[in-house]
Amino acid sequence: MEILRREFIYIWYYFSIQLEQVFFYWVLGMVIGSAISVFGKGKIHSAFQALGKKKLGVLGLIPASLLGIASPLCMYGTIPIAASFSQKGMKDDMLAAFMMSSILLNPQLLITSGILGAEAVTVRFLKNLGMSIGSAAAFMITGPATKITNLGALKIVLGAKRFVLYLAYVILISLVIGLAVDRIL
Repeated sequence: MEILRREFIYIWYYFSIQLEQVFFYWVLGMVIGSAISVFGKGKIHSAFQALGKKKLGVLGLIPASLLGIASPLCMYGTIPIAASFSQKGMKDDMLAAFMMSSILLNPQLLITSGILGAEAVTVRFLKNLGMSIGSAAAFMITGPATKITNLGALKIVLGAKRFVLYLAYVILISLVIGLAVDRIL
């Protein structure tokens, strides 16, 4: 019985330390994400819809990604939004940029990445735009971007050809970033 008591104290001690370290970032992420969701989501979606009507070519991917970053949507929230934008005629490349940025780099994720320090926030931000700590960086990129629910939805929304390009992009960027970070550090 004494062993169980000691283990409980040990677990509680480390749990409380972790909670103290994480709590501020966790609450701040929820507050900012909620505020954006309540006050800014409509403006973000309106700006994204207006962006789809412009002929910007490849340069349109940058504002689409930035709007995705500002969007507080999680991966499950982007699927119906993406389907709605697709039905309204949004270009598939801008839709993919918006979805990928929203899933991988929404405000809550950026803020909670602050738990790991400024370097982690920088890596998380830059990797979404094509730059990123070795295999950890590659895992951060490919993990959320290749969840089975996302892949199924992306294949439907993008079609087979663009879906293959999406996978190739994620794999290539993950590999390049992982190797570059390992070489630098």
